[in-house]
Amino acid sequence: MTGDVAVLGAGMHPWGKWGRSFVEYGTTAARAALADAGIDWQQVRSVVGADTVRCGYPGYVAGATFAQALGWQGARVTSVYAACASGAQAINTARSQILAGMADVVLVVGADSAPKGFFAPAGGDRPDDPDWLRFRVLGATNPAYFGLYARRRMALYGDTPEDFALVKVKNAAAGALNPNARYRRTVSAEDVAASPVVADPLRLLDICATSDGAAALVLCSMDFARRHGAADPVRIRAVSTVTPTYPKAVLDLPDIATDSAAVVGPSPRSFRASIALAAYEEAGIGPDDLSLAEVYDLSTALELEWYEDIGLCGAGEGAKLVREGATALGGRVPVNVSGGLASFGEAVPAQAIAQVCELTWQLRGAAGERQIPGARAGITANQGLFGHGSAVVAVR
Repeated sequence: MTGDVAVLGAGMHPWGKWGRSFVEYGTTAARAALADAGIDWQQVRSVVGADTVRCGYPGYVAGATFAQALGWQGARVTSVYAACASGAQAINTARSQILAGMADVVLVVGADSAPKGFFAPAGGDRPDDPDWLRFRVLGATNPAYFGLYARRRMALYGDTPEDFALVKVKNAAAGALNPNARYRRTVSAEDVAASPVVADPLRLLDICATSDGAAALVLCSMDFARRHGAADPVRIRAVSTVTPTYPKAVLDLPDIATDSAAVVGPSPRSFRASIALAAYEEAGIGPDDLSLAEVYDLSTALELEWYEDIGLCGAGEGAKLVREGATALGGRVPVNVSGGLASFGEAVPAQAIAQVCELTWQLRGAAGERQIPGARAGITANQGLFGHGSAVVAVR
């Protein structure tokens, strides 16, 4: 049995701050994906929803929420939550159902209505919750630990704020070409340097916003795709959802403790690097085969780290790639040609799905002004809190 499943349709609701229900956004994205696939809602036999936990009861049962919004028709439903990796978990669940013969056609949907400002923990006292603890004990909001990651790179590798700014400049240029992006204007390094400091050394334009938005995919078996007339569809070849290994020798916030390395030596690779490695091994490809990558740029400095984690360069060489233009449109391996979170912001359950939408359009040759000529393979990389890996390999 082949491990490939076909991406028959991709759709999005534009990112922004629209002030409406996430159900509206997700339904819009789902209908766009169904139209792109050229199939009727009645043909969908399973709906997998990526949960949003800030929107009350409907968000916790996202599969049923979107199935109801589209019109009950008997499809099975599944809801998944894995923080920022929720979308990849949803894709993996859909893929597993297809490969197991449980459904020929599966709709995957993620959507969110995000709060203004940085994310905060849910209410109540939860001293056994590391996410709650880092706010209450450390006062460490998300931008605070983005800043710590940036400082670590500066100390270890000599990265500079100017290097970080180049990432924003690159992603803003790509986002300006994307009609689904929230921020669609170019910025200069001077603009980044003039923006307010949020968490030293990172400035406002170094850090992604929180956003409303949605993304959806219609996945199907290769047999269904052929019967439907899609002889050469984009295919999902691997999904990695691995967890860290013992011991975690490097602090990975928001966890504020690490495992002991006294008995077992640390792994030769980081958790984030292991996410991509598992995807490559399953897909039978490597970094040299990539036409593009979509990575999780919560901050400009973190994007540089992902270059190293997905194998585009060695440790400490990420800044060199962005300086050379290797990861820009027209470069050796363009990264975040969608514009990334720098241009979209975070709509947590949707963002890993949105990454695969971008791969799909690029591999089809349908990405418009941001099209990478001859794109044949791409990887997404993401990470959810508390050990949720997230990487998807798509090929054509």
